[in-house]
Amino acid sequence: MSNELDISANRNMSKYRRSELLRRIAWGLCMPLFRFSPRPMFAWRCFLLRLFGARIGRDVHIYSTATIYMPWNLDVADWAAIGEHAYIYNLGRVSIGSRATLSPHAYICAGTHDHRKADMPLLKPAVHIGDQAWICAAAFIGPGVTIGEGAIVGARAVAVKDVLAWSIVAGNPAKQIGMRDMDKAE
Repeated sequence: MSNELDISANRNMSKYRRSELLRRIAWGLCMPLFRFSPRPMFAWRCFLLRLFGARIGRDVHIYSTATIYMPWNLDVADWAAIGEHAYIYNLGRVSIGSRATLSPHAYICAGTHDHRKADMPLLKPAVHIGDQAWICAAAFIGPGVTIGEGAIVGARAVAVKDVLAWSIVAGNPAKQIGMRDMDKAE
């Protein structure tokens, strides 16, 4: 019986503070200004995100079809890129390093539930993507994961554990398939 009460209490309680709910409403109302901006208007989209508390570096390219769930939980360093239809579900903080790239349809997930508890409380573990990392097309980065500097997460890979710096991972679940050798790049 206590499990039923815990589950009921969890479902009925507010998962967000009132101020956060108001920010989410305001961001939703401003979303068309972001979504329908012409493709090359990167500075405009960065400006809008900054208005809602995102910390965005210089010369960042965020495409209009990208979805940023909560701008105030986003840090993007200089010269990073967030591609077409990328989805950043940032209930928790998401940080993207300098010169990092999120390819089209990449999914960054900084929210989950504690499945070990009957009421499955909401968790908001941060995700960190290091400098010069590349999250390839349609890759999934799970809650609490750190992608090391220079790492590559291959197309459609599912990274649910930390990825070492300068490593290349692929598959579901993502496994290391190589190391990135910058000396051979021309």
